[in-house]
Amino acid sequence: MSFRLKDLPKHNRPRERFKMYGAQNLTDIELLSILLGSGIKDDNIINVSMKVFSKSKGLRNLFNMSLNELQEIKGIGEVKSIQILALGELIRRYTIVDYEDKLKVSSAIDCVNIINNEMCLLNKEVLKIIMLNVKNIVIGIRDVSIGSLNSSIVHPREVFHEAIKNSSASIIIAHNHPSGDSTPSKEDINITKRLKECGELLGINLLDHIIIGKNTYVSLKEKGIL
Repeated sequence: MSFRLKDLPKHNRPRERFKMYGAQNLTDIELLSILLGSGIKDDNIINVSMKVFSKSKGLRNLFNMSLNELQEIKGIGEVKSIQILALGELIRRYTIVDYEDKLKVSSAIDCVNIINNEMCLLNKEVLKIIMLNVKNIVIGIRDVSIGSLNSSIVHPREVFHEAIKNSSASIIIAHNHPSGDSTPSKEDINITKRLKECGELLGINLLDHIIIGKNTYVSLKEKGIL
């Protein structure tokens, strides 16, 4: 039978350790245990949290799990699944807002620093638009499409609708390759050229197209493609 948290010495319980040592000194499992609160009748929350990380294969993929995948874990029902995914979304939004408030883009690596932590974890292709003002300050970041990129899915009107709505002077687009290989495909290059032409007609310059892989990226501008 699984031990109960109250059977542990008080100084070994996650919440007490949080108060004594601070969040930075707790393990991922302890932090998740605090977030989820309680276990189930025959299993404590520490064991349940361990099962979550076992299924997600660590923190890296935790927030990419679906609601159904999380609910398959014994002890993680609908409420706890929603709590986990809501936390992931808050982290994503905080990252974006933190950069939007202060970041000036002067190179491809500036954009990579904004989006890499989120995009390198995604298991589907996502196309983002980074919108800039006349001083190249980020004024907004939006997801434009989800799924394999091709010309029938990525429409210039969707990309530039956001840019026009936010009075963008210029934009940068970025998408990830879940395979980890950031080499641009022919479709990537064709989409880039198409959006570049549309931007010129609208007076909104496409500055770059960045492809995110695993611990790597490719800037089509730096490659001389754009």
